[in-house]
Amino acid sequence: MTLQKDLLLAGENKYVSFPDPETLQLPEKVIMFGTGVLLRGLPAHFIDTANRQGVFNGRIVMIKSTDGGDAAPFASQDGLFTHVIQGYRHGERVEEAFVNASISRVLSARAAWDDVLSLARNPDISVVISNTTESGIVLLPQDSIHATPPVSFPAKLLALLYERYKFFNGDPGKGWVILPTELIPDNGRTLLDLLRTLALSNGLEEAFINWMETANPCCNTLVDRIVPGKPAVDKHRELESTFGYTDELMITSEPYALWAIETSHPKVASTLTFAEVNPDIQIRPDIGVQRELKLRLLNGTHTFSCGAAVLAGFQTVDAAMENPVFGTFVRQLMMEDIIPALRHPDISPEDAEAYASSVIDRFRNPHIGHRWLSITVNYSRKLEMRNLPLIKRALEQQSVLPIRMAFALAAYLRFIKVTATPDGKWRGSIDGNEYEVQDEFSAFYAELWMTHEDLSGLVQKAFAQTEIWGPDTGTSASFIDAVAVQLESIMQVGLMQTLART
Repeated sequence: MTLQKDLLLAGENKYVSFPDPETLQLPEKVIMFGTGVLLRGLPAHFIDTANRQGVFNGRIVMIKSTDGGDAAPFASQDGLFTHVIQGYRHGERVEEAFVNASISRVLSARAAWDDVLSLARNPDISVVISNTTESGIVLLPQDSIHATPPVSFPAKLLALLYERYKFFNGDPGKGWVILPTELIPDNGRTLLDLLRTLALSNGLEEAFINWMETANPCCNTLVDRIVPGKPAVDKHRELESTFGYTDELMITSEPYALWAIETSHPKVASTLTFAEVNPDIQIRPDIGVQRELKLRLLNGTHTFSCGAAVLAGFQTVDAAMENPVFGTFVRQLMMEDIIPALRHPDISPEDAEAYASSVIDRFRNPHIGHRWLSITVNYSRKLEMRNLPLIKRALEQQSVLPIRMAFALAAYLRFIKVTATPDGKWRGSIDGNEYEVQDEFSAFYAELWMTHEDLSGLVQKAFAQTEIWGPDTGTSASFIDAVAVQLESIMQVGLMQTLART
């Protein structure tokens, strides 16, 4: 049996939480650009949760903007899909499964643009959500909103806004709350700037531009949830056997979820009523706290640890956390080194520690399979953006050198001891195990390792590269010496032995 609405009518399932079949009759209130797993695992999950509680009471029309992927399963399964949540929450194991009924239909922008455009004339539509990847929020100067369809996502959205403006005669009450979730800084402000530029290049009237900017709050947002997507083949079959039905659209995710929405516009909270029953949605005038915590404690810890983890032979994050030595290193790095180095007036030590605890839960999750080697991609740039500010602050604030940070930098330098391969790639190796390095400074480090036998000189030369670290690393001679000492130990006695002494 396939997951369809008839299955919901048949009764309860002891393994999966089914929604009330009546939720399938709720009106369409949301346009969602994208059909990917993050959208289904985060905003669609929040909307489905609210609908189950009689709040918001609206469904989603998904817009498929690209030729990739197959939308047929959405039609054959009446938009239904199973969302399996696995991992840890507050240190306790979580295993939950829900059938999500928030999606009403999927429209192809290329094949059904007239149907997409008609959504602008639907008075019930109040929210637009997008996740078109970082490459989706781009400006194509010649993009016409009168094309069928326009090429870029911003032009498609502008066409819908202009159609709504004309149909409702510029009624400010008919504007939308626009929530881009693409992972770029200031995604809402960036999208609005592109819409304004495209409106001018398309010759749209000033009255429309004013309506677009005042009646349609376009919010900066931050989304945070790991949604790997469809389970591995064997696990998928096992879950289908347990649930008693087949589901081609099944997805998995971790328990942790955050959707931070930055706005002071009164329309946003009154429109996004699904936030009332979802505490993981935070609507605030400033989401700098959420952004800083994620960047420094989640992303920053990943970046500090990834090179060492690969060198130690750990494939996935959860495997490293199960190791007593490495797991202790990660915890102490966050709690004792990174948290004291945070510099935000609205982050208390208690809030930072609570967030760090949630990060540890996430790192321990065995169902995610987050690979360390994938985290090392663009390693140098990540260190410069995420970690160098923390090192500077630690050196300014602490009387004791941040040795764990020095160890992490030493592991980075050892990780990026690379040689070129015949196919133009870069590879490192340790104890006979090879790994691929994807870093724009690989050639520099290959030459540095080849021409420097003195590790102290190598470390000094590495930190002197303004192209990598900027004009001022903020590091002291004593810190650079500490990195050199850690690197020397890694080379002589091994990484895990060095880590045990740190």
